Amino acid sequence: MVLATDTEQLAAQLGALLSRKKWFVTTAESCTGGGIAYYVTAIAGSSAYLDRSFVTYSNKAKQQLLGVRSATLLQFGAVSDETVKEMAIGAAAAANAQLAIAVSGVAGPGGGSAAKPVGTVWFAFWLNGQLSSQQQFFSGNREQVRQQAIDYALKHSILLLTALPN
Repeated sequence: MVLATDTEQLAAQLGALLSRKKWFVTTAESCTGGGIAYYVTAIAGSSAYLDRSFVTYSNKAKQQLLGVRSATLLQFGAVSDETVKEMAIGAAAAANAQLAIAVSGVAGPGGGSAAKPVGTVWFAFWLNGQLSSQQQFFSGNREQVRQQAIDYALKHSILLLTALPN
């Protein structure tokens, strides 16, 4: 895989912020398949702020590794606000991290529906006890949707960290 230069720069910026705070990040990834963690670990010295991450592509993995409730998955589906929030909380607890990034979406080309078309991606961010989530819609093919989701996750994490008081 060839690294996207802009994405690598985002990962380096996130790493610098985490290093200054002496904080750890973890990821709970579904549609991005570990892409966020890939870019974070592409930066030399990233073991100082990333101990572990989770690729939980199946519902079973989300339940077993992150503690996502089966009732949540049944009622709302894997691509939902409720699910990514539980993914982020579970990942933060399992990794003892101050920042957890969770992502689940429909990268395509199939799998979309009227309610959740291809390009629908949910994100949750657990930052030192505070939980937030967002839904984004990306366009393009599978690779483009995944790359946009990775970039969004890194950019939003940087925004959250830079908004904190020193």
